[in-house]
Amino acid sequence: MMTGAHSAPISASVSVPLSEQTAPHITVLLHEAVDALALKADGIYVDGTFGRGGHSRLILSRLGDKGRLIAMDRDMAAVAVGQSVTDERFKMVHRHFSEIEEALADLGVSQVDGILLDLGISSPQIDEAERGFSFRFDGPLDMRMDQTKGKTVAEWLTTVSEKQLGEVIKHYGEERFAKQVARAIIKEREDGHAITTTGQLAKVVASAIPKIDPGQNPATRTFQALRIFINQELEELSLILPKCLPLLRAGGRLVVISFHSLEDRMVKRFIQSEESRDDLPSRFPIKAKDLPQPRLMSIGRAIKPSEAEVKNNVRARSAVMRVAERTAVL
Repeated sequence: MMTGAHSAPISASVSVPLSEQTAPHITVLLHEAVDALALKADGIYVDGTFGRGGHSRLILSRLGDKGRLIAMDRDMAAVAVGQSVTDERFKMVHRHFSEIEEALADLGVSQVDGILLDLGISSPQIDEAERGFSFRFDGPLDMRMDQTKGKTVAEWLTTVSEKQLGEVIKHYGEERFAKQVARAIIKEREDGHAITTTGQLAKVVASAIPKIDPGQNPATRTFQALRIFINQELEELSLILPKCLPLLRAGGRLVVISFHSLEDRMVKRFIQSEESRDDLPSRFPIKAKDLPQPRLMSIGRAIKPSEAEVKNNVRARSAVMRVAERTAVL
């Protein structure tokens, strides 16, 4: 069992057997994210979104014998890959990353030197038809990242109201034709045609949206919205961000890669709020030294993938990485 920073050393004599066959996913901002963690050889780190292990593999290659890495993921396919890692410095945990406090407590860890969150969805999830994430393959309309719990999108669509469905598509997908899409989906249901596959859903959505942008599938925003909603992705993010503060040691880094404007906005505002910690009116009679001291310090500007990376991996084009460091203030 892992304990605190002063526990007995853990052997690192076994390497990580992660090959390209088990990790076809191209990790976005791989070196930039790991560099941003400012790794200490004997530090303890959390990869809150293991995926297929790209970031974890690089982190482990830079840690010393006493270093440790705890990886988390709610996707059982990702967990299976993580459980094949035989490095004794590494521990794979099947949990939502919002449960980071419980996960670390179970391992006897009270504080860490860095936390990495790579948000969004991985290429294997998109490319496996049976997961139901993509309109490119006709498969069951599931979309759950954790297939051990919760409703599938198909199940949710059997009971949702037109109003709520429209709000979800508009808010999470930023789809301007949200009302028309919601109306078409509900009409399909009322006509006795249950939408159970990705192909069915894509066809219904396409029928409700004018063909304005030939470069984008009309179902793109709706699929994104339903995925974010069914997995409560923004809620998960809102829960973990404040939990990271007490878990990070002074000087510890929080690194977050977002792929959606709503996610990035949430991360940016969180860092800004902890950096300023000044919610008082501008003319409030109090001295600056008496104001709450910052608990996070932003490190540099937001980082985006290079042109070369986007050319090599088009799915990287919307990525934005933000980095913050924990101050000494408790």
